[in-house]
Amino acid sequence: MATQTKTRKPDELAAPLDLLLTTTSTRGFAGRMLPNESWTRLAGNLAKQPGTVADRGGKLVRELASIATGDSTVAPAKADKRFSDPAWTQNPFLHRTMQGYLALTETANTLFADAALDWRDAEKMRFVLDNILEGLAPSNNPFISPLGWKALIDTGGMSMVRGLSALVRDMASKPRVPAMIEPDAFAVGETVATTKGSVVLQTRVFELIHYAPQTPKVNAVPLLVVPPVINKYYIMDIAPGRSQIEYFLQQGQQVFSISWRNPLARHRDWDLDTYGAAIIEAMDAVQDIAGTDSTHLMASCSGGIIAAMVAAHLAATGAGDRVAGLSLAVTVLDQDQAGFASAALSESGAEKAIQASKSKGYLDGKTMAEVFAWLRPTDLVWRYWVNNYVQGRPPAAFDVLFWNSDTTRMTAALHRDMVRLGMSNALTTPGAVTMLGTPIDLADVTADAYVIGGIADHISPWQACYRSAGLLGSKDNTFVLSTSGHIAALVNPPGNPRASFRSAPVDGDTPEEWMEQSELSKDSWWPHYAAWLADRSGDRVPAPAALGNGKFQPLAPAPGTYVHQN
Repeated sequence: MATQTKTRKPDELAAPLDLLLTTTSTRGFAGRMLPNESWTRLAGNLAKQPGTVADRGGKLVRELASIATGDSTVAPAKADKRFSDPAWTQNPFLHRTMQGYLALTETANTLFADAALDWRDAEKMRFVLDNILEGLAPSNNPFISPLGWKALIDTGGMSMVRGLSALVRDMASKPRVPAMIEPDAFAVGETVATTKGSVVLQTRVFELIHYAPQTPKVNAVPLLVVPPVINKYYIMDIAPGRSQIEYFLQQGQQVFSISWRNPLARHRDWDLDTYGAAIIEAMDAVQDIAGTDSTHLMASCSGGIIAAMVAAHLAATGAGDRVAGLSLAVTVLDQDQAGFASAALSESGAEKAIQASKSKGYLDGKTMAEVFAWLRPTDLVWRYWVNNYVQGRPPAAFDVLFWNSDTTRMTAALHRDMVRLGMSNALTTPGAVTMLGTPIDLADVTADAYVIGGIADHISPWQACYRSAGLLGSKDNTFVLSTSGHIAALVNPPGNPRASFRSAPVDGDTPEEWMEQSELSKDSWWPHYAAWLADRSGDRVPAPAALGNGKFQPLAPAPGTYVHQN
């Protein structure tokens, strides 16, 4: 029998330390692992099934006996790369060790399913179980790892020296997990975030970047990109050939992007209204430069939440037509049962998190990186444990992981607002929250909407993204489900033969019903979205000869200055 393990590519793993993890800052990895009520309910549910538990235990004992005699057929799943070295099958001791571990893992996962926990306990205990099981994997053990022994011999012992040095370095400061990227692997503005453009507006809160057109004619209505508030904006411009911004420019779209300032303690009072007002100020500048009455908004993650609230505010104040189209990527507006982070929310934990950021003036992205890494222990911890420490090798250079490690801070007031928004799930109730003094009802948003989810997204589950799309009052509301996870769903340029996406209108059915009637298309969703934009962007007009205008003149070349703040 084959034992499954979830293995993902690096570009499917890196995810922004988004608002859904903002309550983890007061309970680190150890706190999440300690016994609590969820442990008790797991044990209680299994205690009610003594026959089932005995049956599972008996099967494990028989399997272990079969392993000892060499008769077992237990094998890792084809996608499980932890045991790909031939020594795991050719060496009798290593082979039996691997089989015993896989049999134990299979039994533990089966018992977990037998416990039939409710969604909240299941998410919490899945975190615990995954980390225990993945940590016990013999492939992580430096004393028996064939990769470690080969590296030790090949380097004359230097792999051990380098590995210990890397371990000491990584454990000396937060986040205390193996480094996924070397800090100098890339340079912002040189090897990432390289699309040509200029900063045409700088405020205390953000810089506005106007990108140079790449076609003789452009769509009349521009696109304003609103990034998350706790990550650098350049995931949208990650690298030539894989940059969304570059691609949209090549399709004739006028593109502008916000680059948020990395706030300090003195900016502690910047709240939802501050960031909402910033989006409106950016829209003012974009429309002035483009000479239009409206602009498209494309926002992601926490930026998507704020942009949706801004769109509702504008609609409620009679200015809804300023939004030509609202595009939300991996954005959760309805946070009911939205994965582990939603399950981890509690009133006491939320208030402790709020008080912790209030005392410091901000929430540091690095304080969340550790817990985030342990959400995917095989791929974000133990993979790098083996590479960095056991083999003594530097991690491979990968631009998305470099961006992922380039975290920013979230102001204390915004953190407070986001946590309370999530705790009350306020955006699902009309008038339960305000933006710039206006009670927010997402049903007021009538601009055409394009909402993107990732089928393997563990930060913003696609089902929650779909439910969120249904909150909007848009008459033309399209939902697109991309392959891969939180970031790979977005960094998904055309030309990948394994990529695909599903698309269909949002019609009020459940996510599962939507899936059944959606249309499957090959390759990336980018061309689909570019065509959607073009249909709603007016006529083609001559591309501007210069960036900015008389009122908003170029101040610095892209990617600007705020993106370099640490």
